[in-house]
Amino acid sequence: MINRRQFTLGATVGAVSLTASCFKPSAFAAGTPTGDALIIDAMGEIREVYTDELCLEMIDSGLNAVTVTLCDPKSFEAEAYEWAIDGVLKYDRLIAKESAFWMKATAVDDIQKAREQGKIALFYLFQNSTQFGKDVDNVDVFYGLGVRSSQITYNYQNWAGAGCNELNGSGLTIFGHELVEKMNDVGMLIDLSHASMGTMADTIAASRTPVITSHSCCKALFQHNRNTTDENIRAIADKGGLFGVTQMRPFMTRQIDDAVHFYYQHIEHAINVGGIDHVCIGSDRDHRRLVLSEEYLEELQREEGENFDRSQWPLYFEELNGPRRMETIWDGLAGRGMNARDLEKLFGLNLQRLYQEVIG
Repeated sequence: MINRRQFTLGATVGAVSLTASCFKPSAFAAGTPTGDALIIDAMGEIREVYTDELCLEMIDSGLNAVTVTLCDPKSFEAEAYEWAIDGVLKYDRLIAKESAFWMKATAVDDIQKAREQGKIALFYLFQNSTQFGKDVDNVDVFYGLGVRSSQITYNYQNWAGAGCNELNGSGLTIFGHELVEKMNDVGMLIDLSHASMGTMADTIAASRTPVITSHSCCKALFQHNRNTTDENIRAIADKGGLFGVTQMRPFMTRQIDDAVHFYYQHIEHAINVGGIDHVCIGSDRDHRRLVLSEEYLEELQREEGENFDRSQWPLYFEELNGPRRMETIWDGLAGRGMNARDLEKLFGLNLQRLYQEVIG
């Protein structure tokens, strides 16, 4: 395992005994991850239940920024708006409570500010557009609250377009075109994860600015509704956007043990199709070291509702189960021949460029 910082994990764990009020995050700014590499997760989880030790280990691993999902995307109309507002306020409270670890990010420069203070920058994402209702002025409302990215759809049809599970999708609707134009105008990044291939293609074509599919895999390697065709990966790249490869095992293989190589294959395939400048990592994963206990499965059932399918679990690769997974991926891809400059692009520089261009 590569040594991602100049200080040792032993020192990090020792710091956990300090309370949040006396923890000095600047002490973690002395080292930089992987020879100054910038490490950004295009879509990952941050949870209130994380212990101080876990948060510190995430920082120690070199992670600099994460784009987080604010709320459950399986809602519509007034309920979606209410859940979205609650989601923003919930994460605002979490960041205020645990300010030793997190910094709210609304501009790309916030990544470096957080990095200098030994914190992780958190960008806000919605995984649906139902919180906007059919009123594009709501984009302004949520932008004002600090949201910098939103998906056009989740799994099913909404006012803007069709999700990946629709049998007969609409493509991007008339309202969807209005929404894309509004998001372009205000500088909110368009995320096409969970969209149908038709809606994805329409949106790429309609957007004046680059877009992202933050967490998906390659349909050419494994047939799954959530995966993306080579045609759309190439179109995203041609528009200057990014394709984020997720770590959801069922999107890549039915094999459970010794299967992480499938993840590397999807990253390599996406790079072969779209180019190294247009691929990133979007884990869509928890940072805890998970054990499939009945208690955890009950937690998942409550969270996922109708999406929960016990036969699909575990969703993760055991090798990537925990807060140091970016190190594992770095080493794994390097071992397969990826050079340091390409690793730096994949792990952070590509996202930094996209965020700078779209979010500012």
